[in-house]
Amino acid sequence: MNIQPIHTDADLERAFARMEELWAAEDSTAAADELEVLSILIEKYEDERYPIGPSDPIEAIKFRMEQQGLTPRDLEPYIGPSGRVSEVLNRKRKLSLRMIRRLHDGLNIPYESLMSEAAA
Repeated sequence: MNIQPIHTDADLERAFARMEELWAAEDSTAAADELEVLSILIEKYEDERYPIGPSDPIEAIKFRMEQQGLTPRDLEPYIGPSGRVSEVLNRKRKLSLRMIRRLHDGLNIPYESLMSEAAA
């Protein structure tokens, strides 16, 4: 096993190539251990080099609506009257802490998605 840190995109490509060679490694072998270490190094490099920002709260709400087949009217218990729901979905009104709590508790939308900077 000749594992080295990943400092550049070229290092990343080499790590991916090696990972492909090891993909079918049997559990509890040196190759499987190398595959696990490579995956950790790749994940660390990608997290540092290509971070994914927080999701947009309105997009998170719309995504959950699509997943569960909800209409804007179904959001009224969490956001308030239909006019307020419309304002929130059209980005004319910010989510309040109370709305965020209700959306999290009622629709299981993660707090991280609802409270991101995009909400401001």
